Parts: sequence; C-alpha cells; structure tokens
Amino acid sequence: MEWLIPAFYAMILMVVVMTLAGYSVLAERKISGWIQGRVGPNRTVLPLLGYIPFLGGFLQRLGIFQLPADGLKFLFKEEIIPGHVHKFYYNFAPIVALVPALMTMVVIPFGSYVNAVGETVPLVLADLDIGILYVLAFSSLGVYGIVLAGWAANSKYPYLGAIRASAQMVSYELSMGISLLPVFMATNSVSLVQIAESQSQVWHLFWQPISALIFLVALFAETNRAPFDMAESETDLVGGFHTEYGAFKFGIFFTAEYAHVVVGSAIFCLLFLGGWHLPWVGTVLTVGFGGMLFSTVIFLAKVLLLIFFFIWVRWTLPRFRYDQVMYLGWQVLLPLSIGNLVFYAVLFAILH
Repeated sequence: MEWLIPAFYAMILMVVVMTLAGYSVLAERKISGWIQGRVGPNRTVLPLLGYIPFLGGFLQRLGIFQLPADGLKFLFKEEIIPGHVHKFYYNFAPIVALVPALMTMVVIPFGSYVNAVGETVPLVLADLDIGILYVLAFSSLGVYGIVLAGWAANSKYPYLGAIRASAQMVSYELSMGISLLPVFMATNSVSLVQIAESQSQVWHLFWQPISALIFLVALFAETNRAPFDMAESETDLVGGFHTEYGAFKFGIFFTAEYAHVVVGSAIFCLLFLGGWHLPWVGTVLTVGFGGMLFSTVIFLAKVLLLIFFFIWVRWTLPRFRYDQVMYLGWQVLLPLSIGNLVFYAVLFAILH
C-alpha cells in the first residue's frame, strides 16, 4: 500500500501542471489582447453564465470556463486522418510530444518545510541526486514528437518544420547545457533541491546573469516559442509540423507546448530565481504546514510571472528568420556560453 501515496502525489502534480498549461492558453489570449489593445480575447464568454445571478458577469470576464469549453470543442470535433499519412506514427506523435513534459515534473521540487525534528523536507515526488540531468535528458525528447509528426504527415511543409525543429534543438541544447555548468560548479551538485537551497540568500540570477540569459534564450528555443517558433512558422510553413493535424490530436500538441513552458519556467525558477526562497524572509515562515504552504505559493508565483514573461515576449518581438535563429545559436550563444564557463572556472579556481 506504500505506493498509493506517491501515486496520489503524482496525480496531483499532473493535474496542477495540466491545469496551468490549459489556463496558460487563456492567459495567452487575455495578455495578448491587453498588450496589443485588442478587445476580442478579453470578451470570451459562455452564454449560460449570463443567467447566474451576481457572479455571471464576473465569471464571464474572468473566463475560467473557457478551458473546459476549448477541451470539449477539441474532443468532439470530427477526427479527420488524411489518406497519405503514416497512420501509426501519425497517431503516436502527439503522445511523444506530451509525455516528456509530464515525465520531468516528477523531479521538480516546488517547496519545502521544516518538520518537528528540525529537518528540511523538500516537496518533491522523486528527489534524485541527478535531478537536472534527468530533466535535460527527458525535456530534449520532446523534439522527437515534432520530428515524428512532421515525417508521418508525409507532406513537405510539416517535414520542413520537423527538420527545423531538430536543427534548432541541436544548436540551442549545447548552449543550454554549457550555461548550467557554472551553476553546478557553484553548488557542487546537480540536485534541483540542493541548487534551490543554495540560493536561500542570493539568487544565481544576480551573480551569474550571463548563464541565466543564455539558459532563458535557449529555453525559448527549446519550447518552440516565438520568436523561435521555427517548427510552426505559419508565415512560411502554413502550420509547420502539425499542419495535417486537427481535433483532439492538435489539442494534445497545443497542450504539450504549454506544458513544456510551465515545466521550463519551473526549472528556470529553481536554477536562477531561488526556487521557493525569498532572500529577505527568515526561517520562521518555513516551519510545518504553514512553511509548506508559504513556499509553494512563492514558487507558484514565480512560475506564473515567468509564464507571463513568455507570453509578453511572444506578443512583443517579431519572429526571426531561420538563418538568424541558426546564427544566434551557433555564432552568438555557443561562444558566449563557452567564454562564460571559462570565466567562472578561473574565478572558482582562484577563490578556492
């Protein structure tokens, strides 16, 4: 019966991540409407809500029922499979795109508390000593779903989107990995819990800003978010790798993108924003259930702010050309990450 508690914990994590991913779509609409002065996305309503006394107008403006409305729409739309696709891989690709995001969440700590005997207990399903390596390994598998979808579609535009995604992943994965090495050297650990705990006083963002910047830019590219959405790029590839997809399968791709954004935001918070720590808050607020709740709220607030930043960048910067994306990855970020690594290696050698 011991497996019931981890299973229940994993179910809660999945519900939280998928809910955040779903409502990130709603946030995308409302924030884009707010940034660009568009009224439409901020007026999405369901007609029946108008008959609810007192709360009807508020719920309409909040839009909390937009997610189930979108989910039902995707679920009940007619499923059309083009005759020229490779059906097994065509059906399998959306699952491959979504699973890596759900697999990485098991090692993400989202808080901690001090128990009755004075021990700090992290709120994490699996506290692996190689947590960040596990995350990097599984998160990079998400591109296989894109490549598989583009190839299985048996069409030129999706195939070009798949090739772009694979080339982009290789170019930015190198810079992302190298940018993390100074963090590992500073903490002497690759455990996400220990990296977060090492920032209880000073965040890595403040004294390793170049590493944070490189990782953040690479994170945009890894999640295929604008201005790095080369795998979709509707201006020249119609819809990119998911051009031939519709109904529920397209909804899975949509959810997978935002799930990767949520998980990526959580990883950035753990590595560079102190996780659940606030530098000016003492240890009194970390004890017992109150500490558990406080740390979780702080961590969630940081993740939501970073999701807002993802959306803000998308609706502010124009999409790059493909040659500009490759130039930035290979000739700017990669040399910069290597130089940053050498600098901190020399610095730590002198200090120690």
